[in-house]
Amino acid sequence: MHPAFSVVFFTTATGAGYGLLALLGLLGGLGVIPVDFWLGFIGMGLALGLIAAGLLSSTGHLGRPERAWRAFSQWRSSWLSREGVASVATFIPAGLFGIGWVLFGRSGGWVAVAGLLAAAGAVVTVCTTGMIYASLKPIAQWHSRYTLPAYLIFAGMTGTVLANALLQGFNFGSGAVLACALFATVIGWGWKLATWRHNDRLEIPTTANTATGLAGGTVRSIEWPHTEENYLLKEMGFRIARKHSAVLRLITQALAFVIPVVLLAIAFVLPWPLAALVSVLATISQFAGMLVERWLFFAEAKHTVMLYYGR
Repeated sequence: MHPAFSVVFFTTATGAGYGLLALLGLLGGLGVIPVDFWLGFIGMGLALGLIAAGLLSSTGHLGRPERAWRAFSQWRSSWLSREGVASVATFIPAGLFGIGWVLFGRSGGWVAVAGLLAAAGAVVTVCTTGMIYASLKPIAQWHSRYTLPAYLIFAGMTGTVLANALLQGFNFGSGAVLACALFATVIGWGWKLATWRHNDRLEIPTTANTATGLAGGTVRSIEWPHTEENYLLKEMGFRIARKHSAVLRLITQALAFVIPVVLLAIAFVLPWPLAALVSVLATISQFAGMLVERWLFFAEAKHTVMLYYGR
């Protein structure tokens, strides 16, 4: 599949934003995180800013971005539409939580309820994003048991690492949050390796014979259905060399998992503000690595329609 940067950035940014929002809603609403105006203001600004930037970026992949609002009407049958509805709905409790926690400096009560609803909305929205890809049967690499959990795991991972950097930056560092960030990164690494192993061993049963319904003999393509490149070839005929894929997988592991794990482990023994510095570096490295991981997610996917082109 063609890895459009707008969609790559969308899935990476919204994942981190919703992960951070869920943690702030839970920990802030229940009073686990101390009430502090600037901590709350910057934290909610980061979460909602990443979400908004990702959602706006996704419209760049549409042929007619001005008609994006029409997607909301198809929520009964479309996961893309459900994602849009869930994302907008989540802003309501998130806004109420931000008002109570940041502006009023309160936790518990209705602020806790709003925070829990915002966290639930974040989880639901990430699930709908994952299901957009997991529901696509023509793409075997996505239509698997690994896709939906990956979206949830990576959102939790990037959100927790970002939350740790935020708390460390304000000298509210929590050993529990730091440990969760380290643990989530290890889990994400393991899940990514398992996904790659599954995809590399994947045997796609569909062939040119089954795709065309011509079971007798061997079906091969003599010439393409059209003479010029079209949308199908541009979006679904993208191919990446095996050697490039291997290098990008190593870069993904280094930036998204290895470097953050090392830096987060070092943060345990460093005093503030050095712990805050390495936590921020871990966040930056992981975000860059996840951009590469998302690019590979699209580039390595193969659409069944390319069988009609002899691929």
